[in-house]
Amino acid sequence: MQRKIIHIDMDCFYAAVEMRDNPSLRDKPIAVGGQASGRGVIATCNYQARAFGVRSAMPTHKAQQLCPDLVLVPHRMEVYKAVSQQIHAIFRQYTELVEPLSLDEAFLDVTGKPHCQGSATRMAEAIRADIYAATGLTASAGVAPNKFLAKVASDENKPNGQMVVAPEQAAEFAARLPLKRIPGVGPKTSERLQRLGLSCGKDVLALTAVELEQMLGKFGPVLWQRCQGLDERPVEPSRIRKSVGVETTLAKDLPTVDACLAQLQTLVPELRRRLAKSQRSIKGQTVKLKFSDFELTTVSQQSQQLNPGLFEALLTIAFNRGGGRAVRLVGIQVELADARTLKQLTLPL
Repeated sequence: MQRKIIHIDMDCFYAAVEMRDNPSLRDKPIAVGGQASGRGVIATCNYQARAFGVRSAMPTHKAQQLCPDLVLVPHRMEVYKAVSQQIHAIFRQYTELVEPLSLDEAFLDVTGKPHCQGSATRMAEAIRADIYAATGLTASAGVAPNKFLAKVASDENKPNGQMVVAPEQAAEFAARLPLKRIPGVGPKTSERLQRLGLSCGKDVLALTAVELEQMLGKFGPVLWQRCQGLDERPVEPSRIRKSVGVETTLAKDLPTVDACLAQLQTLVPELRRRLAKSQRSIKGQTVKLKFSDFELTTVSQQSQQLNPGLFEALLTIAFNRGGGRAVRLVGIQVELADARTLKQLTLPL
């Protein structure tokens, strides 16, 4: 049976909740995020702010430079979580196969479901209408035969829009898709592909999967499949968490490796707490640094137990990559062992 996948993505979710609860904000450029004085970052913004070039993950001070009239609103995470619970309850009225990606987006597998006479297109329309009736917020949707195409399609007609990619349209749609629109193609990969003369799906299909693997590593064959409109990943209601981490953006840049090591020590207790809560073993450790010019670097190594000394060694390597640049963010992370594998290993013989 041909799969029917819906990707639902709320429109500027945090900002939309703030505009709903405070109508005086509706005609103003607003952003939810931290204060510039505290090295804050924008979590999300409304479409009026986006018209000025403001974007998620942008430093607040830069956003205020682009949009001097920007209204900065602090997080109300408990409110966003409560609204998210309403939205996900609506999803589960249509299918038990719901894979949450965040508070405001999810994949739904509605294959063979009886709602709306089995039409995934009509189900997506009904879900969006139900969300608006329950919360007063709009959502956009993508409908397609797989997760990759559904996610891309949900972004085509934002805000409050919907796009359908039928199975017979999948290959053509993917072939003309700009590569930077494909999930997994970040800014650096996009630049590299451009240098290779690859800008859209059909350019990639002129190469083989082997050639792409030589160029891009493991992601090469994945990209080759995506450019054909293929994606066999199932919707997974119970996604297994792959890592646990903690990081901090600093009020003042750290100029030395010793200062970074001192900051690292303050993060370890919280990481231990989160790891204990997950009740999982680990298989690796990672240190992440962001330098004063916002360049990010990570260093990883395999490890089967939490070792603060290993974090220190990895941080030293990461710091030395900066060539003397100060550090504005320090983060540590552990990669978790597969819970299913561990369960199999502990079965009695």
